[in-house]
Order: sequence, then structure tokens, then C-alpha cells
Amino acid sequence: MIKNLLVANRGEIACRVFRTCRTLGIGTVAVHSDADADALHARVADAAVRLPGDTPAETYLRGDLVVKAAVAAGADAVHPGYGFLSENAGFARAVLDAGLVWVGPPPGAIEAMASKTRAKRLMGIAPLEDVTAADLPVLVKAAAGGGGRGMRIVRRLEDLEAALAAARAEAASAFGDGEVFVEPYLENGRHVEVQVLADTQGTVWALGTRDCSLQRRHQKVVEEAPAPGLTDGLARELAELAVRAARAVGYTGAGTVEFLVAGGRAHFLEMNTRLQVEHPVTEAVFGIDLVAEQIRVAEGHALEGAPPRARGHAVEARLYAEDPARDWAPQTGTLHRLAVPDGVRLDTGYSDGDTIGVHYDPMIAKVVAHAPTRAEAVRKLAGALERATVHGPVTNRDLLVRSLRHEEFTRGRMDTGFYDRHLAALTEPVRDPRAPLAAALADACGRSRFGGWRNVPSQPQSKRYLMAGEEHEARYRHTRAGLAAEDEGVRVVHADACRVVLEADGVRRTYEVARYGDRVHVGGIALTALPRFPDPALQRAPGSLLAPMPGTVVRLADAVAEGAAVRAGQPLLWLEAMKMEHRITAPVTGTLTALHATAGQQVEPGMLLAVVRPAQGHGEQREQPPSPRTRETA
Repeated sequence: MIKNLLVANRGEIACRVFRTCRTLGIGTVAVHSDADADALHARVADAAVRLPGDTPAETYLRGDLVVKAAVAAGADAVHPGYGFLSENAGFARAVLDAGLVWVGPPPGAIEAMASKTRAKRLMGIAPLEDVTAADLPVLVKAAAGGGGRGMRIVRRLEDLEAALAAARAEAASAFGDGEVFVEPYLENGRHVEVQVLADTQGTVWALGTRDCSLQRRHQKVVEEAPAPGLTDGLARELAELAVRAARAVGYTGAGTVEFLVAGGRAHFLEMNTRLQVEHPVTEAVFGIDLVAEQIRVAEGHALEGAPPRARGHAVEARLYAEDPARDWAPQTGTLHRLAVPDGVRLDTGYSDGDTIGVHYDPMIAKVVAHAPTRAEAVRKLAGALERATVHGPVTNRDLLVRSLRHEEFTRGRMDTGFYDRHLAALTEPVRDPRAPLAAALADACGRSRFGGWRNVPSQPQSKRYLMAGEEHEARYRHTRAGLAAEDEGVRVVHADACRVVLEADGVRRTYEVARYGDRVHVGGIALTALPRFPDPALQRAPGSLLAPMPGTVVRLADAVAEGAAVRAGQPLLWLEAMKMEHRITAPVTGTLTALHATAGQQVEPGMLLAVVRPAQGHGEQREQPPSPRTRETA
């Protein structure tokens, strides 16, 4: 029996495994980088061991340090979570060699399937060797790991070498393995997977299907179980192929077999020899704790009887600190408040006041809804996300709500090209013309006022806010009865520092207001309070390119130097942040008059990277951070 378990991971998955361990009466051990010293997973574990350094390569990818931590803390078992070393056969062997229980598949099974090239050959599929124009489009893909990292779509043959180089660099950084391969890219297929669970006695369960077609940067955003719209015959075929793959490598524990479904046919992609991020939807539908089953299998117990029966439908949405309208640029900062309504499941690695940093994936949480039917589950999840409190950096919350309510999704007709087709409409700014007024009234209530009433009527007061990139002015005045709006037809029913009730056209609306510095959250809308007088010291010269996020300058483009002529869209440099590379490009055609960035440099948001003076006739540079490009890093 396992008594004390170390999770070789961080964040949400570590917290999720610890939750099951507490239920089973198993002690817990966390490992943490210096950047994660005060992270939630380190705080909630019974014991925590420091891995010196900040980056994954220094810490969570150091299997030797993780094994030493387990021994030092008295753990007798290791759970790998997902990502990092979860599909590393060498790490699994090191755990076993140290006399610890490995809560995962045998190293041989990992070796056979964790490399996507070996997995394809095992299933009788060969990667493309010599790519020609006739093979296009193709997908360059990391042989190890997952999560969309180390992937590039190539539509022009001349882009292949650059895509291979970029994918290798990203895969090596994320997984410690730079092997990549090339396969045909099927446009607009559906990403469907099968959850398998196997014991050491030869029993393999196929626990239904999941659809994971809504993706950005090849990383899943919304997942559901079961996959909608599959024929009974195709669902059976997928289950049979998944069981066949598991049996072929003597698999044990939880794993996932992934397919691309197009034209009514299933195309094998890979087998993930670990727990998936989206495992909660399967747990909800089958009424099963997959982590508990992983632990039972690792302890030598057999799966009892037939698989549980599926009931209802479950949908999961991944809440990310990112800006979908700016090419999914990751965001950092303090997560001041995170709360969802009752009735849905929240899996997170953060609590109120925690910092979302630059070193790791920007996923804040997963929100999961379960209901008797798909329509009910989708409506439930969209409503819960809409009413959730998410105060802090920019997130994809509004995109998730709109995605779940999009006709293509509600009818179950989505595919992997969903965001390519609909992103512009889904990222239209959310505005409420009364939000700035509510913020100003709450601010007025929060500030101390003079004690006595004067007979002289007060002059209108005003406050300016930035909402969805546009400046708005809110005007109000103090009266004998309290605060009054200067907006015609709007009546202030109630106002205090946290709550404002406004009535317009006979309809009352309540606005919950929270302020953190100059950032104001009015319901689900984020505003920035503008100073009355702008600080001249903060003004930048025209053409200034500012860092859009904290990160590290990975490299500069060849032949880029001060005085060089550049064209609009030309790559100037690359930033690495949150385990992804982000390409910073010239916004206009002109001359690079200043270059302040150097390879290896750490940068903070708003730091001046370069200055491009527009050529005559090519317009003026907008004075705002450049939009990073993450899809076609080269």
C-alpha cells in the first residue's frame, strides 16, 4: 500500500492528485522551483522539496533531482502528472531503480508510445521522410511531449527547414527532447480521443470518447465527453483501436489514444502514456476517479468487472491568462480573485493573490460542467463562466463563453479549424456603456468626502477609463440625496465602494465593482483608470516597440541591426515566455533606428525593444506594445 506519494509536477495537476491522495489517506510531497516557492501546490502538500532554479530545464525536467527529493522526503511512490517528465521512460526507470512505486505505465510502454514516431510505426504508419510539394500541407511535430508545443503547420516547401528548426528548439526547451517528425496535415478534422485504463492482469477498459476539436496553437481549449455526432460503428472502431494500442505495448494505468476523424474515418495520431488535462470530463460521465484508479493499479489491484456505465454529458473549458485578440499572447500578474458558481467543478493551481508568472503554461484553471444532456451541460458551463469572478490579468473567459454559445459548437459541428474561421468575431471587445459610470460611482464612494452638506450645488465630477482599448468618460455629481449620474435617463438606485445599482428605461442592473490599483473590474468587464494628467515621462517616441510580456530574448533575426531597412511583418526578434516562442515583427516598413534587445536578455512588459521609423508613405506606428506571433515562429 502506498503511504506517501510525490507528484513530479506543479500547479493544477499536482493539486488535483493531492486531492485524491487526501481522500485515500495517502501523504503528499510536492516539488517546486524557486519561482513556485509559494505556489498553491507547494502550500497544500504535507511536505515540499525545493528544486533550485526557475526554468523547467533547471527544475521539473531534472529527473535526478526529483528522485532525490522523493527519497529525502520519505515518499514511497511517484505520480508524474502530465507534461514535463510524465512520458519519459528514463525517469520512470530511475523511480523504479530507487525502490519507489511508479504510478504510471511500464517504461517499455512509455518508450514504445511516448515517441510519436515509434507509436506510428507500431500502428503501421510511417512518418513522411522526403517531403515534396505534393505532400503539403504538412505538420512538423515533436516526437515527445504534447500540449501543442513543438508543432508547426507548413504550407510552403521553402518554410519547412525553418519550421523544423523552430520546432526542435521549442521541443527541447519544453520536453528535454528535440526530436521532431513530419506527417500529413488534415485540414478541419475533428480531434477525438479514447480514455483507456488497464491493470497488470491484462484487463483493458475503453472509457468512452472525448472531443477536443476546439484548439489554439494545437493546444486544446474546450473538451467534452462523449464526442458528439459519432456513429455507433465509428465509436466502436475507435474503442477497439485504442484497446489494441494499449495491449500492443502491455500498457497499465490510465492513458489516452488520440485520433483525427475526417470523412467518417479515424486516423491514428498518438498515444499519450499519462493522464490527460481533460480527464475530468470522463470522470464526470463515468462516475470514476481516474487518479484513484491509477494508484490502485500501481498497488497491484485488478480492475473489477466491466467498466462503469456512462451517464450524461460533460464539458470542460480551460481558462487561460492570455489575450486571444492579440494572437493568444500569454499574460502575467496577480490573480486577485477566482471563483465560480456552485454546481460546476473547478480544478486550479492558484488561489486568490497568487502570481501568474512567466516560466510556465498560462492555464489558470479548468471548469467542468456535467448534465443529463449535451445541450444542458454546454448551457450550464457557459453560464457558470459568464458569472465567474476572474480578477487579474487578461483571460480567455469571454472567448470561452462565446465559443460555447456559437451555433457551430452547440450543433456539434465544430472541427480543429474553428478558431481559424471565427476568432475575429469571437474576440470582439465586450463593452457596457454603464460600466465606467459604475466604476466612477464606486470610486467616489470609496474616497473620503467632506463631512457637511453645502447649499451650493456641486459641480459635475468626471473620471476617465480605458475599456476595450477605447477611452470613456464617466460624469456624476453629489446631491442632497447622494450620487447622481449625469447620463440622461440613468438613475443611481444604490452606490457603495463595491456595489452599484443603476436604472435605465425602467430596468435595474447591479454592478459588482472591485479595484486593484488602476485596474477596475466591473462585473466581467475590466477597465483601466486613467490619470487626470498623463505623466510626460511615460511617453515614448513614435515607432517604439515595447515588450508585450515578460520573457527572455531568445535570438535576434539575422542581419537585423541599427540602420537596417525592415519591411512590415518582418521578424526582428523572438521572446520565450510560458514555454512558447513569440515572434516580434516590424509593424511598418521603414528603418530600424534603435535596437535595445540582446540575446539572453530578460525583459519586462513595456520595456523598449526597438524603434522603427516608418518610411515615407507607410503610415505612423501605433504607440502600443507589438502583437507577438506564436503560430509561425521560425
